[in-house]
Amino acid sequence: MKIQDIKPEVYEMAKSSELELAGVFADIDKTAQQNTMKVMSAFQNNRVSESCFAGTTGYGYDDLGRETLDKVYAEIFDTEAALVRIGFVNGTHALSTALFSMLAPGDTLLSVTGLPYDTLRNAIGISGDCHGSLKFYGINYAQVDLKDGSPDLPAIKAALSDKSVRAVLIQRSRGYENRRSLSPEEIGEICSLVKSVDSTVNVMVDNCYGEFTALTEPTDFGVDLMAGSLIKNPGGGLAPTGGYVVGKKELVNRAAMRLTTPGIGGECGASLGNNRMLFQGLFIAPHVVAQALKTAAFCASMMSRLGFAASPAADEKRYDIIQMLTLGSAENMKRFCRGIQSGAPVDSYVTPEPWQMPGYDCPVIMAAGAFVQGSSIELSADGPMKEPYIAYMQGGITYESGKLGIMMAVSEMME
Repeated sequence: MKIQDIKPEVYEMAKSSELELAGVFADIDKTAQQNTMKVMSAFQNNRVSESCFAGTTGYGYDDLGRETLDKVYAEIFDTEAALVRIGFVNGTHALSTALFSMLAPGDTLLSVTGLPYDTLRNAIGISGDCHGSLKFYGINYAQVDLKDGSPDLPAIKAALSDKSVRAVLIQRSRGYENRRSLSPEEIGEICSLVKSVDSTVNVMVDNCYGEFTALTEPTDFGVDLMAGSLIKNPGGGLAPTGGYVVGKKELVNRAAMRLTTPGIGGECGASLGNNRMLFQGLFIAPHVVAQALKTAAFCASMMSRLGFAASPAADEKRYDIIQMLTLGSAENMKRFCRGIQSGAPVDSYVTPEPWQMPGYDCPVIMAAGAFVQGSSIELSADGPMKEPYIAYMQGGITYESGKLGIMMAVSEMME
């Protein structure tokens, strides 16, 4: 299927959906405006200049761009320090590096939002038997599940009675789970509870998919450490790779020692000419995230018209860029992903098929015709091939292209 094959009735559905979403889109634009002001202020306050875009090689000592970008991130997220590096191979790498900065052998990590995202389970040691996991180094794991989709505060308080708990992990986004994302304010409630029980326990947030979706970030509410991926929201679709860690200076410094080596930390790490894309991607990130949020709301509206359950609903407030769709069958999963793939600017002719991806316990189907491989801020859809066959759609670096991709998917579903 090609763009010109979109069915006329799909265009009519799209018109109706956009009319209904006018107020939702206006709210998204207001958030993007405020976040753009915050980002622009951080750029100006830290004197971002053309000299910041020059790349370094070798050891990467005295990389002005790298050092300035750290300061910009720290200001945007209202933290003492930041570590923004292309040396992070993905979000899971940034998250596990942050976890190691808070924990030592004999300590316990407490996840208070249920099971973490699939790939992080191997890093922790919940599943698999990977050399170098937290479990490998004698770090224990405990878990509190969500209750009716919300943090179970009494259960969290009870779990904190274990004095070996030294760090609390909060996953903001839904990942591959049938749950809602958490607002920064809700995360702040968890943080306040933890600190009231034991102020020495560090609270860390997996902020993947959540940056710039609201006017505030979890670090505005007392979170000690936060990490995410640059090929999701904060990279603005331009960052070619990388991740970030922000938070307390001591913890960020420890994370830097884990990323490189003790004694070197964040002092080394050549930027290899990528600084300009990291700065520019961050600068446009609030706008790009707004485009992804509009695409997600449009997707929810269109798929609901076909009778499929969508979470969040089209008019629901969003705290990440992920749109969950319950499709009910393997064939529907394949059709939806084929439609998304055919609406991509890259590899539109490719047919997605389920495969056994590393780090997952069942075959996964992925549709992602992206300029940056695996970029979740670009239009993509994926999900595990198991009942009830839920697809997770995210991204859309422009609403116009995202809208066309969703219309292609809807046309495919109507075949």
